[in-house]
Amino acid sequence: MQAKGKSMPVTTPITTPVTTLGVCVIIAARNAARTIPGAIASALRETEVAEVIVVDDASTDDTRDVALAADDGSGRLAVIRFDVNRGPSAARNAAIQASKSPFISILDADDFFLEGRFRRLFASTDWDFAADNIMLIRDDAATDPAKVAAPPFAAEPEFLDFERFIEGNISRRRVRRGELGFLKPVISRAFLERHGLSYDENLRLGEDYELYARAVACGARFKVIKSCGYGAIVRADSLSGRHRTQDLKRLADADLALLQIDSLPERSKAALRRHERHVRDKYRLRNFLDVKAERGLASAAAYAFASQSNLIPIVCGVATDKLDALFRRTGIAARQQIPPMRFLMAATSTASE
Repeated sequence: MQAKGKSMPVTTPITTPVTTLGVCVIIAARNAARTIPGAIASALRETEVAEVIVVDDASTDDTRDVALAADDGSGRLAVIRFDVNRGPSAARNAAIQASKSPFISILDADDFFLEGRFRRLFASTDWDFAADNIMLIRDDAATDPAKVAAPPFAAEPEFLDFERFIEGNISRRRVRRGELGFLKPVISRAFLERHGLSYDENLRLGEDYELYARAVACGARFKVIKSCGYGAIVRADSLSGRHRTQDLKRLADADLALLQIDSLPERSKAALRRHERHVRDKYRLRNFLDVKAERGLASAAAYAFASQSNLIPIVCGVATDKLDALFRRTGIAARQQIPPMRFLMAATSTASE
């Protein structure tokens, strides 16, 4: 899993011995100086964590220095800096290559682990990927990560098969987002190496989804428990799609590449085609809007009417956008639809037991 491109060497040596259950926490960061101390602290708090590797993806703020200042003196923290922005996939691949631990855990730079997360995930080791529930916290309701606790949820373990995972990544309008690609599993390094898997560096959207899908297609035992160990901050603009239009096209193309896996049964390929069409339709709508903004309505109309596969998602998408705008004007603001806190997966409370 060779990561390409220029980067500085690991800034701080890692001296802590790696145990058989040692976890390397990987944090890809860009302009995250405000939030990364909390992320690092939440990782270093966990006794199962043998390494924390931060990859500063060419930040223009002082992310690197702030990350180094979060060191707890245990020798577990290292920082890598890219001179040129290369995206989260390249950052994660570089960190995986630099790490030694048998397990890998991804942590976003503005998120955090809840205390005891890895103890619950390692309660059994009958998996190649193991993920837990995610607490989604609206940014204006965020608090000190060290003080956040999740309700006691029953584990209710399940293993995701390929179709369940793919179908769980098809979002729906006006339904709170909860795609399974948002999961942040602990990953077996041995499984990645055995199957030659790494993050697709062409993707800056859906890179987690693509890796998980390819792993499950290779036979990964992907275990999910409903107890919560991961806190994710939901930004005000995170639902509006800050990704570029071409990122959607690349993600749809990644589905086409997955379809070339010969061992996939037809039902799995059917699920992939549905996801590919779902993402491709989003791309067509976004591209229509881009053309309209750049070259005017006539050019956009020509693009829409070029094929039925363009026209239908564009007409449906524009109509839905107009309806959403009407809702906002009548007082149903998008911000009001986002609760201060929710969970990615519905779970059963054990508080009364």
